Amino acid sequence: MIAALAGGVGAARFLRGLLEVCDPGDVTAIVNTGDDVQLHGLHVSPDIDTVTYTLAGAINPETGWGLVDESWTVMSALERYGGVTWFRLGDRDLATHLYRTHRLREGATLSEVTFEVVRSWGLELHLLPMSDERVETKVDVEGEGEVGFQDYFVRLRHDVPVKAVRYAGAERATPAPGVLDALSTASRIIISPSNPILSIAPVLAVPGIEEAVAARRDDVVAVSPIVAGAALKGPADRIMAELGTEPTVAGVARLYAPVAGTLVVDDADAELAAAVEAEGMRCVVAPTIMHGVPEAAALARTVLDA
Repeated sequence: MIAALAGGVGAARFLRGLLEVCDPGDVTAIVNTGDDVQLHGLHVSPDIDTVTYTLAGAINPETGWGLVDESWTVMSALERYGGVTWFRLGDRDLATHLYRTHRLREGATLSEVTFEVVRSWGLELHLLPMSDERVETKVDVEGEGEVGFQDYFVRLRHDVPVKAVRYAGAERATPAPGVLDALSTASRIIISPSNPILSIAPVLAVPGIEEAVAARRDDVVAVSPIVAGAALKGPADRIMAELGTEPTVAGVARLYAPVAGTLVVDDADAELAAAVEAEGMRCVVAPTIMHGVPEAAALARTVLDA
């Protein structure tokens, strides 16, 4: 059994490779929901949907989010009324959010709805939200103060300096059903190549999850999302630097050392292996850039063998 902490495009691509080398029924992905947002009266779970669409082979390959061959009739019509359109939701993607919102209002939990959506796409892995309770990633940005994650990431194009990040509601949340069981029984726990502060830290902030991962530290392998001092996608490098952590694999090791025993870094960072190990982690050097499914599968094999 394999458990993976996941959030965003990098994690989705890695998981697609993992399912190439593992029985999907043996994989549990515990997904960040700190990015979840209410838009147009709908509950949108971007990371859950990105993982689902990617594993189903339905993701828009140009953006890494949304559905391939999408249409935008609703967004175009909404512009007439001056509605919120900076967060783009395609027509078919809207069906997912309509269904999720309807089921939640009927009294279903986010875990239950996620199971239904994942199975409807023909996927066999176990995909769990980190919690059924609301946890909101809040970002304190220069010039505006504290804003929601999507405001920072999409509306402001993650192009403003960050002063602080907090995970509102995490202290009152509980892990979703199955999360702690997966972490306690997995033969390998993987921290996917996701933004450590915006994607992985919200998951660990839910009481009980960090403790459960740390208790298995020797079996935990993290994959660095930083390659040669830069993020391949998104603001991980900038936000690390803005919050006082050097944007290198050594900085990633500093963040993950309390919970993970091994860090996989790209060949481009081989000269920093000693710096990683100085943080108390074993360092494995291998190709980590996932140009496609074959590279993602090769990375997954490296992680499982680490």
